[in-house]
Amino acid sequence: MSALTERGVLPTQRLGQFTALVVVNRPAVRGALVRRLHALGAREVFETTSIAQARTYAQLNGPGDLVIADSTVIDGSGVALVTELRRAGWSRAVVLGPSDDAAAVRTALAAGVHGFVVTQAERVAPRPLTGPVTIVTSNNSPATGPESLSDREIEVLCQVADGRSNRDVAESLGLSALTVKSHLARIARKLGTGDRAEMVVMALRAGLID
Repeated sequence: MSALTERGVLPTQRLGQFTALVVVNRPAVRGALVRRLHALGAREVFETTSIAQARTYAQLNGPGDLVIADSTVIDGSGVALVTELRRAGWSRAVVLGPSDDAAAVRTALAAGVHGFVVTQAERVAPRPLTGPVTIVTSNNSPATGPESLSDREIEVLCQVADGRSNRDVAESLGLSALTVKSHLARIARKLGTGDRAEMVVMALRAGLID
């Protein structure tokens, strides 16, 4: 939860003045989130495991400052709920989900969330998405991991995180589509995955993009 302030999910000038909605299945995680939000000075935190209750709260109280939701909750999609609340005027949103749920990552990023927090380890983890990233170098092998990305590669990933196609990225950065494709190929080699959503998640967790 310290990432809420470190990554700018909660503006520091609003600490002690914000309202929050927590829609999380797991009692221990939900309780920890609520306690942390109160410690940050939230004046009101509404917690639930139900999309129906979250919608009722939002309708009665109007747009709030922050919604934190599991990607899937007991009665539907937390990502869909976040998308709905963002359109209704909620300022900021964080989605919690497993690292292998690429579809949820894509949808959450398209919904304008301010963070996708991985809360479950990969079933098979040759490239960990939790914990610190270690970069190993030698004379025979290039550096790998998010921190090995160049400034230009990070710029490309920022565009990808906004849901842009290779052609859109090329136009935005003044590059050719072939150059963008080459950048993405190098990013894939460094991160160990060619899945665009996974690449974005890894960069987000490393703090390379917002």
